[in-house]
Amino acid sequence: MAVQGSVLGNTLCLYKPFSSPKPILPLRLHNTRGNAKTCFAALSTDSGSAAPLLQPNSNREEIGRPLANFAPDIWGDCFLTLPFHNSEFESCAKQVEMLKAKVKDMLVASATDPLANMCLIHTLCRLGVSHHFQNEIEMQLAHYFATLDVIKDHDLHTTAVIFQVFRFHGYNMSSDVFNKFKDANGKFKASDIKGIISLHEATQFRINGEVILEEAMTFTKSELQSIANQSTDSDLTEYIVNALKRPYLNDLERLEARQFIYFYEKDKSRNETLLKFAKYDYNWIQMLYQQELKTLYSWWNEVDIASKVPYMRHRLVEGYLTAVGYYFEPRYALGRNMYTKMLMAWIVLDDTYDSYATFEELQCLTEAMKRFDISAMDKLPAGYLKLVYKTILDVHDEVEEMVRDEGRSFAVDYVRKEFTETVEAFHEQARWVHEGDQPTWDEYIKTAMKSAGGNLNLAHVLVGMGDADEKAYQCLINTDHIIYKSINLAARLYNDIASNEREEKTGAVTGTMCYMKQYGVAREEATEAFKAMIEAACLELKQGCLRPTPIPREIINRVINYLRLCITFYTDDIDGYTIPEETWVKDMVNQMLIHPIPI
Repeated sequence: MAVQGSVLGNTLCLYKPFSSPKPILPLRLHNTRGNAKTCFAALSTDSGSAAPLLQPNSNREEIGRPLANFAPDIWGDCFLTLPFHNSEFESCAKQVEMLKAKVKDMLVASATDPLANMCLIHTLCRLGVSHHFQNEIEMQLAHYFATLDVIKDHDLHTTAVIFQVFRFHGYNMSSDVFNKFKDANGKFKASDIKGIISLHEATQFRINGEVILEEAMTFTKSELQSIANQSTDSDLTEYIVNALKRPYLNDLERLEARQFIYFYEKDKSRNETLLKFAKYDYNWIQMLYQQELKTLYSWWNEVDIASKVPYMRHRLVEGYLTAVGYYFEPRYALGRNMYTKMLMAWIVLDDTYDSYATFEELQCLTEAMKRFDISAMDKLPAGYLKLVYKTILDVHDEVEEMVRDEGRSFAVDYVRKEFTETVEAFHEQARWVHEGDQPTWDEYIKTAMKSAGGNLNLAHVLVGMGDADEKAYQCLINTDHIIYKSINLAARLYNDIASNEREEKTGAVTGTMCYMKQYGVAREEATEAFKAMIEAACLELKQGCLRPTPIPREIINRVINYLRLCITFYTDDIDGYTIPEETWVKDMVNQMLIHPIPI
């Protein structure tokens, strides 16, 4: 069973633009929806008049609206016109099932050799197919960690792979295992390239206080940079450059899988069954995504709010990509549907607060959102606010109906609670602008951690997870818990770094402004301070996600995926959700949702 292989074996590749077998879609596609049906046609602003539509080119600056002028949607009707052949889909599904049985046999057979088993698990995870064998892998790892029989006198590469597998699944394997690879002076010994790469990848699992992994990161960075500069092996150099730039834990799981497949195919000792299985699985799941997105387009066109409130960001595709980032597995199809709908409702509200409404209008909207009841709509002063409000209520009512039969209406109750708290934070930030009040950094971050919507996003995600009980929600909203503090701080700061200059142009109060004022530093220094706080928060989060945890591992993984999403969407300090055409978000959509892997 060839699962260890060459220098690239049992490692994980990072981002590489792909040469697609199909032409990449043009940056902007025309929207040809035509006369889409709307469920808001009869919505009234008063007892008899129809709701006025906002005109995109009307002069609104005269009443002091904070216009953001977001770029339009870049996808148009692309996903509605994507061809789908049922015979191709069924053929791919059959290949997945056939190869899955073979790989399961490999996994069961390897259990007699713990080292081979761990290496196979590592490869399955990197190829993105371990979700098919979740129970088997969990049982095997639990046994190994309880006895630690697998940890023997292995070389650096093998030790680092075992460490990665355990930490990846939440087992707190001690980093002291790397002490034996140091010399008498406490410095890491020279090793083979494969070992150095694997040690470097192990350092991304470090938590607070793990000095040895900090030292290992410094050592491996220097060694790998030197190797990349001197190597004549272009594949090796490409891998090292990517590994240094972007640790694999920072990528979305589906993107990570595609990237690893690219490198694994170049590995001379690759296992052809594993490679073929990974390719078919990737393409099969991608076809599922395309059908799910078509369904969401039909819903979005029927709602038709995008044409009625043109100030909002039209980001249905990017919203669905976010859902895939949280849970890519086929079994979460309903979760992705519900999450995308709730996210779009939140974006409508977010952009209303940040990019259109006057403060007086927001005061009325905030009071209505606190009630979260249709009877409050009559108190709203403008027709477009009624439309926004009704859209939000309708979406949450629809989602509640979808989970009611499972006895999980409580999940939507938690969403409404988090939604209301987020709105109150939005209102406080709007008040700062209206009153010309610039808060201190300490005052700002307390409110901004709520307005970032971290907890609201996780509440959205958990609605689609049947094993997310009230205990899970209580844990995630516990402001004293390490997970709450770390993920919300990281999400807030990633957003601030990427959006502060754009938001300042609209008159918004930003974290950068508040930090600069409180500490008397320049913008560059504030940004560096934010990045240092993000790194500390990430270490805290990784520590908080190690076993034992008060909530199931399946839910913990969604918190980790939230961090992946933040890192990915804010790559190069740019807000990829708001301006996807200027970031690699466009490439991710092409790779994850449009273009299959050639087989």
